[in-house]
Amino acid sequence: MADSGLLLKRGSCRSTWLRARKARPQLILSRRPRRRLGTLRWCGRRRLRRRLLQAQAAGVDWREGARQVSRAAAAGRPKTATPSPIPSPTPASEPESEFESASSCRRPLLIPPVRPVGPGRALLLLPVEQGFTFSGICRVTCLYGQVQVFGFTISQGQPARDVFSVYTHSCLSIHALHYSLPEKSKKELKREARNLLKSHLNLDDRRWSMQNFSLQCSIVLLEHLETASVNFITSYPGSSYIFVQESPTPQIKPEYLALRSVGIRREKKRKGLQLTESTLSALEELVNVSCEEVDGCPVILVCGSQDVGKSTFNRYLINQLLNSLPCVDYLECDLGQTVFLVETGFRHVGPPFTHLRTPQKMVYYGKPSCKNNYENYIDIIKYVFSAYKRESPLIINTMGWVSDQGLLLLIDLIRLLSPSHVVQFRCDHSKYMPDLTPQYVDDMDGLYTKSKTKMRNRRFRLAAFADALEFADEEKESPVEFTGHKLIGVYTDFTYRITPRNRESHNKILRDLTILSYLSQLQPPMPKPLSPLHSLTPYQVPFNAVALRITHSDVAPTHILYAVNASWVGLCKIQDDVRGYTNGPILLAQTPICDCLGFGICRGIDMEKRLYHILTPVPPEELRTVNCLLVGAIAIPHCVLKCQRGIEGTVPYVTTDYNFKIPGASEKIGAREPEEAHKEKLYRRPKFCRKMK
Repeated sequence: MADSGLLLKRGSCRSTWLRARKARPQLILSRRPRRRLGTLRWCGRRRLRRRLLQAQAAGVDWREGARQVSRAAAAGRPKTATPSPIPSPTPASEPESEFESASSCRRPLLIPPVRPVGPGRALLLLPVEQGFTFSGICRVTCLYGQVQVFGFTISQGQPARDVFSVYTHSCLSIHALHYSLPEKSKKELKREARNLLKSHLNLDDRRWSMQNFSLQCSIVLLEHLETASVNFITSYPGSSYIFVQESPTPQIKPEYLALRSVGIRREKKRKGLQLTESTLSALEELVNVSCEEVDGCPVILVCGSQDVGKSTFNRYLINQLLNSLPCVDYLECDLGQTVFLVETGFRHVGPPFTHLRTPQKMVYYGKPSCKNNYENYIDIIKYVFSAYKRESPLIINTMGWVSDQGLLLLIDLIRLLSPSHVVQFRCDHSKYMPDLTPQYVDDMDGLYTKSKTKMRNRRFRLAAFADALEFADEEKESPVEFTGHKLIGVYTDFTYRITPRNRESHNKILRDLTILSYLSQLQPPMPKPLSPLHSLTPYQVPFNAVALRITHSDVAPTHILYAVNASWVGLCKIQDDVRGYTNGPILLAQTPICDCLGFGICRGIDMEKRLYHILTPVPPEELRTVNCLLVGAIAIPHCVLKCQRGIEGTVPYVTTDYNFKIPGASEKIGAREPEEAHKEKLYRRPKFCRKMK
């Protein structure tokens, strides 16, 4: 039986080799690679035969193919073999220029090569239509050619861009794009490339670039990125893994060491962002509509269930639009973000917490859900939407609650905001959601609006909302009419790491990172060292200068200060004048709908001097207009309170002896935080005069 098995193995190898030799008799292998051919599987032999034929057609020496066989057989992993070279043009097709003919006779680049060009710097050569997927943070400069990162195009001559490919989101990729070449000779093209590289690279690096340079190739410089925000976030335990992941097995490859000095790591292509055909089609259509401006600036509303890629699509679309337009407006209506805002578009080459900006108009809601308070949700959206000037395209993000009353609320939003395009997301794991066609929206009743069939006039106008929206005078004369929208369906097929079981913890991590990124604005600019939060001087706010309101639950007036102390507060501006009160604290009976100018931490309350101690990065000129403090269900990250450096003895606001049986002591009250399984617990100090040192 052993001999028969050996004969069968030899027979299959010889038959495979004979078929390859009959197809191309001029292909010859030495005896050693021919023996190792037998260790490959049938798929590996098939792949090898195809590569040998392509190499022979490209005019490559057969020894190159033999060495590939030896490496693949020795490693025992034919899947990691070098990709097949691209065949050169046939003799019938003449090259476009002398430079193309010179580069076609040389073997093209198979894998984007990386070369270290100094401490914390690496050079990347990207052939056209090839990508480089990575994780980590770096500064990207396009020295020659044109590349695209997360939909944003970076061309030669543009300033460097900070790119954040973090662990909480899909890895980013740098893709080389086609760019127009002037009609120049080979010497002129090389001279132009050398002049562009001269100010960034030394002589040896420029020579290496020219030796490996090919037609339509892009040269990218990757540099180490260090900011005060990143240093502040990584200074807390458990947050350093967000930006860079260490390899489980140490490597000594030159490419790995070069990328590690930059602060990034090469990842597999499947870990990067994969866009479906319907997503690319929707992006192309929306970009064309926004750039044409035939019927005015489009209003694009994006809807769908949870975890289908709405926020990723919005950021990618904003980057695509900013390649052609000067600005884009964005309206965030997802309560998972805890705020409503209208802001001018900014290039998002990374997750939201890495690109915080001051919005044009913002309202602090303070709760991650609008259940049992739908009317207030609608009123806030109307208030924020009134700031839209209709001078640029508007992208609207909605909540992932699309069932039962959430669907009816979404219908109200479509009628209220009157979008020109509705992008509806769906995937295999998402809940059923009917197609929100214009006819479906017209025939369905919302929570607060009626269908067209129940209205006298079929051209239903927004008369009920015109006064609340506070349109401009010229817009009041011609009220907005529901003329219908265009529905664009998008199917996504992402690999999800978020499940219903870990969704809440994942959202909490993102909220904590956003708060830490916001607090990093208190840090001095680089290269000064970080300053602990308890060492910073807070602002002193008198009791009678601001009003107080707890938004997420009813609190007895005698316990208001307990809830405000050591809390995350919204710094707001209300229209009412609160300066007439002498003592304070001033308590509001209802939650106002007002502008939010920023956020801060109430790090202490002085009962003797009747002062709030507020720590915030909001500028002093804007703080003078703040007259209201709103406290919601968003808590300060535990790491801020537990990891206070330089404190000896008892850490303020932290205790190991906490009794959850006391009424009101449970963290579940007000849906603040899930109870954690650790010994150290956070609490509110009953003595307001004791502040953080």
